[in-house]
Amino acid sequence: MSNVICSCLLGDNTKVRLRLSQLLHSEMESIYGAFPDDVSDNICEVELQGCRREFFINNTGAPFSIGLQVIIESDGGYDFGIVYSTGQIARKKLQLKGLDKSGQEWTAVLRVADENDMQAIIELKKRQAEIREVCLSKIKKHELDLKLVDVELRMDQQKLSVYYTSSHRVDFRMLVRDLAGEFRARIQMVQITTREEARRANAFGPCGCLLCCSSWLPKIHANPFAEKSQYSEISGNESHAFNITGLCNRPKCCLSYSKHEKGCAAHSNGQSQLPVVGSKVITPEGPALVESIDVQKKLVWLRYLKSDQTRRLPFSKFNALFAKK
Repeated sequence: MSNVICSCLLGDNTKVRLRLSQLLHSEMESIYGAFPDDVSDNICEVELQGCRREFFINNTGAPFSIGLQVIIESDGGYDFGIVYSTGQIARKKLQLKGLDKSGQEWTAVLRVADENDMQAIIELKKRQAEIREVCLSKIKKHELDLKLVDVELRMDQQKLSVYYTSSHRVDFRMLVRDLAGEFRARIQMVQITTREEARRANAFGPCGCLLCCSSWLPKIHANPFAEKSQYSEISGNESHAFNITGLCNRPKCCLSYSKHEKGCAAHSNGQSQLPVVGSKVITPEGPALVESIDVQKKLVWLRYLKSDQTRRLPFSKFNALFAKK
């Protein structure tokens, strides 16, 4: 997997995500209607390092625009981020995540980043590259069985977060002591999954687009297709690992949106009339089993029980012969 790059300063990848967010905001009224006057719109969604997005309250008194660099409160200090959504869109995201509760206290946006802040951010990113090299050497020195994924130095340089993956528990106490003495900062070791590693990589998937987990998914799926029978129907009984596995070597998150649901497009196209693979149909030549379904080519493969021969039928012909009227 490629090196992790901060999305806030990445450039092209960030511009793609921000453009999508801008398009969504431009269609806000047509989607959700007019924003109620009695509801405050001072909540905004800010993208932080590693494609993390959190909600903050805008107490600056000035409206924020998408893509604006801001300085935010962070665990007793301050850090930087980029405004990702505002107003009613941010409120809707709060509702979807179940965070829109009365009496909820929000961390505040301190100010809009000025030229001095932008220069400090650039210097911070240069130092993080050096810190990564030091961490790698320290890990090698202590012979720790872990993979360093990313390092995040907070903008006030008082906290250093080290993200890593490991298949088992690691005793990194000596490593933390070395790093704390080296950088004079509070060290936080964060073990993450391979899905989180892929999200932080902010890379492109095999489809040619930015990874869904990095660009727009509000939550990383633990298991996109827990019901394997539904997935086998969708995939047409194919077992190509490269078709279902993402950069994290886990099932792609987008597969969870391919399940058969009532009223979905697959049903409207006539796929709801198709039987489950392994079901039996009665033909003029005798009983036959549905051996496989090729959704892409719109073909059904039948295997006759008496002769053990196979035959393929287009969807339209199969539905005309065997679908219930």
